[in-house]
Amino acid sequence: MSNAPNVAAVTGGSAGIGKAICEDLLAQGYEVVSLARRKAEIDHPKLHSIEVDLSDRAATGEAVRELVERFSPTTIVHNAGVIRAALLPEVKLDDLDALVDLHLGCAIQLVQGALPAMRAQRFGRVVLLSSRAALGLATRTSYSATKAGMLGMARTWALELAADGITVNVVAPGPIRTDMFYDVVEAGSEKERALAASVPVKRLGESADVARAVRFFADPASSFITGQVLYVCGGTSVGSLAL
Repeated sequence: MSNAPNVAAVTGGSAGIGKAICEDLLAQGYEVVSLARRKAEIDHPKLHSIEVDLSDRAATGEAVRELVERFSPTTIVHNAGVIRAALLPEVKLDDLDALVDLHLGCAIQLVQGALPAMRAQRFGRVVLLSSRAALGLATRTSYSATKAGMLGMARTWALELAADGITVNVVAPGPIRTDMFYDVVEAGSEKERALAASVPVKRLGESADVARAVRFFADPASSFITGQVLYVCGGTSVGSLAL
């Protein structure tokens, strides 16, 4: 059994922002468990992978049981996500259901599983990865709804768990240069250049920008900060953004 509070579980840790979070936490001395469909290709003795489709509720339940039994994490970072873009007339309720399971249901399963160990040690850190799109963005009905749901869920958990030494916070990135971003915007395109120019800080974000924000909330020293949302978005949360 690994020693908490230095064990962190990161969903979607095999690529993009999740991989950057894993690498950053490893550099801080954490033992890190990635839960993703693919093994995290990070060569580090403290990195472990549990391969699971987190949109499958039953499979997620099994993965959480393995996670808790083997590692007993007291830091949970829920990063895994998908977009399922569609204008309102084309929105499919099956897509909404899938995103509810992945963005919200999975978070509940993970924190429920980790909660006994957190309470026993009177220490816990939960960081949910939402999105700047929680504020609204065309074609993001299901994505924005579930990412916005994370904010209310985190604020509720922050109130419920504060007395146990457990903090719950949200990092809301965007736009960040990841494979998921390039599924929507062609790399090197005029659209990408125009988007970067429209960001107040005049650049697109990098996965490392998000990882640093996660590290801040996960830090044991950040014990007086809970129920908060940190937008890592180059200022787009206070301005306009058009994809």
